[in-house]
This record gives sequence, structure tokens and C-alpha cells, in this order.
Amino acid sequence: MIRVLIAGLGNMGLPHALAHHTHPEAEIVGLVNRSGEVSQADLQGYPVFTDFHQALAEVKPDLVVIATYSDSHADYACAAMQAGAHVFVEKPLATNVADARRVVATAQKTNRKLMVGYILRHHPSWQRLIAEARDLGGPYVFRMNLNQQSSGPEWETHKALMQTTSPIVDCGVHYVDVMCQITDAQPVRVHGMGLRLSDEIAEDMYNYGQFQVIFADGSTGWYEAGWGPMMSETAFFVKDIITPNGSVSITETDKAGSSDVDGHTRVGSILLHRAEGDRYIDLPDEPGHQALCDAEQHAMLRAITEDHDLTRHMNDAVQSLAICLAADHSIRTGQPVTLEEAAQ
Repeated sequence: MIRVLIAGLGNMGLPHALAHHTHPEAEIVGLVNRSGEVSQADLQGYPVFTDFHQALAEVKPDLVVIATYSDSHADYACAAMQAGAHVFVEKPLATNVADARRVVATAQKTNRKLMVGYILRHHPSWQRLIAEARDLGGPYVFRMNLNQQSSGPEWETHKALMQTTSPIVDCGVHYVDVMCQITDAQPVRVHGMGLRLSDEIAEDMYNYGQFQVIFADGSTGWYEAGWGPMMSETAFFVKDIITPNGSVSITETDKAGSSDVDGHTRVGSILLHRAEGDRYIDLPDEPGHQALCDAEQHAMLRAITEDHDLTRHMNDAVQSLAICLAADHSIRTGQPVTLEEAAQ
């Protein structure tokens, strides 16, 4: 039985906690929540802490799941591994590349497993999309976005996230990771643009951004993300990969709206286009958000018990973050950023 401490019970922490609550090989030994309260009925009875380091010292977990705000990810992950625990940390791994590399170095030094919450890696439909794109062959044009029209509590959550992380970094790491899995080429240069569209966020933050990344094999990627009540519901979910031999795209079927969490991962069907014609690949019975969190935590437990090598996973997490942070820097400076060493 693997003893698990969950830090953070928000949009991602709660489903991760529920995944371990129902897993036969996991035992939750503590929950960390700033309020010290747990409203979810299924999680009543577990020890609750308001201080992460106190919880870590008292319960001595085998695994720590970190789903707090981004600016605490690196320090919490390093503290957990130095205390002897394996770590699952939500994306982004850190708020800067130096801290991301520090976390990976700590995992290597302590011989602890480190997995980052790239939920699309555990989604069978996205795995199929990547396989179909790679089968077409490159170089590639990636067109991807995830704009979210948010209001009320959702907008409050986005504003809280933007105290430390911009939309193109918070969401972009997922889709840049997909690009990198398809091309396998090193990123070369990033160009970013962004705009502050609300007086409710800090003057040095923007809630809309887009960037282009150029890879060493000639592939080019475009990503766009925006948060807030002003965002349009038109073309908020574009997932399109173009190659010399055709294209592969996620269709827009059954999208409930840009704020629908399940819709952020739902594929519905894939359109495969070649010169000889089009083919739809239907993907019935897609997993929902909770099922995907269950799959992530199951993979984390298997990595521990079966001693999986997560070196490539960790390096990929640093690379995708480096690209998105370079885009953020480009937006803030108005200059392109060169990325020869992004993956090192």
C-alpha cells in the first residue's frame, strides 16, 4: 500500500484525491488545504492540514501529489523528494526554467519518481492523434488553441492563476508537449504576442496571448490562449496538424462551451485528410476528466511499484515549459527568443 499526501483540493487536486481514495493500492494519509476544510463527502475522515511542511513531516508519505498554485510547485516537489517521497506535480512544473531543472535534478539525486500532470499523455484519443500525425510524416504545421470564456467563480479562478502564471504558460505546456511528441525536433525560436484585456488583473500580466515556435526540422507551431468574460466562443478549440502528405484534426463535435473542463480533452472524432480522400476516425466512450485523473494516478503508482524510467518524461516537461516561458518573455519584451538550449 502506497501512502499518499495530497496538497491542494481545487480543480485538479480534488479529482486526484478521489483517484487515490478509490484505488486499491493507495492509502491517503493526509490532505493539505489552505482553509483546513474538506467539503467533498467521499474525503471526510482523512487528516487535514493547512501547512504543507507540517503535513509532510507528520504523515511521512510515500507519494506526494502537488496540485497547489504554480509558484509553490518547485519548492514543494523538492521538499517532498528530499523527505523521501515520490512526487506527482500538476503542470506547470515550475514558474521558471531554472526551478524546473532544480526539481528534475532533485529527482535524479534522491532517486525518486517525478511525474508531471500532462493529462493528454494518458488520453487514448490524443495518443491516437499523435500516432496518426507521426504516420503522415513531417515537417509539420501545428495550429492549436484553448480560449476560455470565464465568468463568476471561473473568472475568479483564472484571475488567481494569473497572479503567477499567464494563460499561454498554464495551458500551453499541454499542447506544446503534443507538438514535441509529434516532431521530436528541437525548438529553435519563439515569437510571442499578447494583450491585457481587463483592468481586473495586474498591469504586468496579460490574459490573451499567442505565439509561434519554429523547430529544427522546419516544423512550425502556433498556440493561442485567452481567459475572461470578454473571450469569444467562436473557434475556441482548434487542434489541427498539417503535413506535406495531408492533415489530421480534432473535430468540433459535442463541444459544450469553452469553460467545459471535459471539453478541453474531449476529441469526439479525428478527421484524417490525404490526397486520396478524407477519413473520420470515431472515438466512442472517451474518458471524462475524473477517469483521466484516475489514469494519471494509476500511472504514477505503476511508475513507483514497477520502477519505470521517467527520464524522457522529465526532460520533455522541462522543454515544453521552456518554450512557453520563452513565449511569455517574447510577449513582455517584444522580441523573438532563441531556444537552442531549451531542452538541455
